[in-house]
Amino acid sequence: MKKRDNLARPRDRQTPLGVHYNSDAFGRFSESIARLMGTARFLIIQTVLVIIWISLNVLFLSLQWDKYPFILLNLMFSVQAAYAAPLILLSQNRQELRDRRQAETDRAVAASTQANAEFLARELASVRLVLANVVTVDELRDQLEEVVKLLNQQNAK
Repeated sequence: MKKRDNLARPRDRQTPLGVHYNSDAFGRFSESIARLMGTARFLIIQTVLVIIWISLNVLFLSLQWDKYPFILLNLMFSVQAAYAAPLILLSQNRQELRDRRQAETDRAVAASTQANAEFLARELASVRLVLANVVTVDELRDQLEEVVKLLNQQNAK
C-alpha cells in the first residue's frame, strides 16, 4: 500500500473508465425528462401505446411478439422506472440547490434592507433632533410681535 505524503490534501479525483461529461448539461437534460414525464401528455401517450401494444398482442395472433403475461412490456416499464427515478432525483437535487441559493440571496437582500431601514430610522431621528431646535415661522412671528409690542410700549413712554 502506497502512503501519501500530505494527508490534509484530498486525492485528485479521477473519473472511472475515463468517462467525461458536462454535469450541468446532463442536469438540464434530466430536468427536461422529469418535466416531460410529469405531464398529462406523457401519460396519455404512454396509455395509448400500452393499449395498442396489448391490443396487437391479444387480437392479432400473427403479430404476437409478447404473449399474455406481457413480459416484454413489463420489462420496458421496469427500464423506464429504472431510468426515471434517478433522473427525477437528480432534477430534484438541482432544484433544491437552486432553492438554497435563492434563499441565501433572499436572506442577504433582507439583511441589507433591514440595515438600510435601520440606517434611515437613525438618520430620521437625528434630523428630528436637529429640527427640534429650529425656530418655526409661528414662533418667530410670536417673538417679533412681542418685540414690536415692547418697542411700542417703550416709544409710548
